[in-house]
Amino acid sequence: MTGTIFRIARFSVHDGPGIRTTVFLKGCPLRCAWCHSPESQHPAPQLAWHRDRCLQCGACATACDGDAISHQDGVWTTDFRRCRACGACVTGCPSGARELVGREVTSGDLLDAIERDALFYEESGGGATFSGGEPLMQPAFLEALLLGCRERGVRTAVDTCGLVDPDTFARFVPQADLFLFDVKARDEARHREITGGSSASILENLQVLARARRPVRIRVPLVPGLTDDERNLSGIASLLRDLGLKDVDVLPYHRAGLAKYERLGLEPPPAGLHPPDEAQVAAAVATLRGYGLRVQVGG
Repeated sequence: MTGTIFRIARFSVHDGPGIRTTVFLKGCPLRCAWCHSPESQHPAPQLAWHRDRCLQCGACATACDGDAISHQDGVWTTDFRRCRACGACVTGCPSGARELVGREVTSGDLLDAIERDALFYEESGGGATFSGGEPLMQPAFLEALLLGCRERGVRTAVDTCGLVDPDTFARFVPQADLFLFDVKARDEARHREITGGSSASILENLQVLARARRPVRIRVPLVPGLTDDERNLSGIASLLRDLGLKDVDVLPYHRAGLAKYERLGLEPPPAGLHPPDEAQVAAAVATLRGYGLRVQVGG
């Protein structure tokens, strides 16, 4: 079984309990305005260009046979719409200014890499977390990884946005030891506006998890002007209270991923987005705790 990933983070402490190996799978059905991992959105490998490393030597243009690189106004530029992500320009670049983000791996090789840190999982209560993107966009690959981890005695977590066909999602409910489930907005119109996707199946899948009484931590991104108002937070909190879900991680927006947009030839997030200050984070936590939820900042 093969799948496409874009990163493996070993010794992670932010993606579930204990020390973990987090595997980031390519592909996401949402386009959240604040996304800090734009390289996760496209399901296939894609080209990234690091301007600060570029020598402007033109070797990439010589290597490219797809007419994606041209000399304009004295500068070598890339037309990402023409790029086929074949990797020829990556091989031809002498300075490492070009890279392919995403690679195909086998489930067996990935499981071997995860198992290397089994001792740390045992001592810390950790395990493997499958994130993205949206890992459930590669269901057969994810299933092979979850089953393989179970056979090797490695606890698992699935970090999901929840926008998955309900029949597919139901198949995975008993397979993971923990779900990290994003809830960005309860209101359908708002959810579409800020993420580009519907909240209907997300809320349906969350109800399935709650009814199954599976271990789940809710993750609420805190983005000033988009998700941090009391109406949105109260709507989320009342939903969680009614479903009997208690554990919530508030994830303050940060700008760490902004440089990635230029490297990938993508439009950046709206210029007005900024991280919440301490008072805004405290207010959000207070609102959620007011509904009897167990809330922590970060995850």
